Amino acid sequence: MRFEFDIEPVEQARPRAVRFGTGVRMYDPKKVVVFKRQLGMLAKQQMLDRGLEPYDGPLEVRMEFYRPVQASLSTKERTRRLSGVHRPTVKPDLDNYIKSTSDALNGIIWADDNCIVSLEAKKYYAERPHLTVEIRRSPSLD
Repeated sequence: MRFEFDIEPVEQARPRAVRFGTGVRMYDPKKVVVFKRQLGMLAKQQMLDRGLEPYDGPLEVRMEFYRPVQASLSTKERTRRLSGVHRPTVKPDLDNYIKSTSDALNGIIWADDNCIVSLEAKKYYAERPHLTVEIRRSPSLD
């Protein structure tokens, strides 16, 4: 099952801390919270439209993250990036994209992200930032 989301990927940032009384409260930065909320709503709508419930059991997942191309590039370099010849090797890190996305889709596309037994992820440049998530049930080895 393939899902495409028209939203710019946001990396999971380090949690922030605030003191209150004798304790400390940890929280996600606002940019991450907004991304997770928006992605969750987009995913819920696609699941509703398809009449699906969150998947449970072992899942194989493929994620592709498409980030915007910088405006200040030469035409030649822009073409290289959009064609996939030059892929993003700069921050944000791929694993931080994965974390924010898997957290946002928890309980919506999959029952829990601990169901993911196999993961493939890639990042690309694109004119229109977006992300895709493809899932399939892992074949049983019985």
